Amino acid sequence: MPNQEEFKLSGDKVVEKVKEVVKEGNARRIIIKNEAGETFFEIPLSIGAIGVLAAPIFAAVGALAALVTKCTIVVEKK
Repeated sequence: MPNQEEFKLSGDKVVEKVKEVVKEGNARRIIIKNEAGETFFEIPLSIGAIGVLAAPIFAAVGALAALVTKCTIVVEKK
């Protein structure tokens, strides 16, 4: 079982936290869940792909964050 951390945040803080986790560089996957615990968005991270895909990922997370008031970010670490 991978090492996991969970963060409960309001929608306006989601993009900021995702950027922070990506910058740390030790995450394998980020999962964003709504208040009911249902997975909204899942971001698999790899070193090669994240540089190319960072802007579209942050845009998608920002759009998602606008739809939810509270969510949970699950970070699976290496």
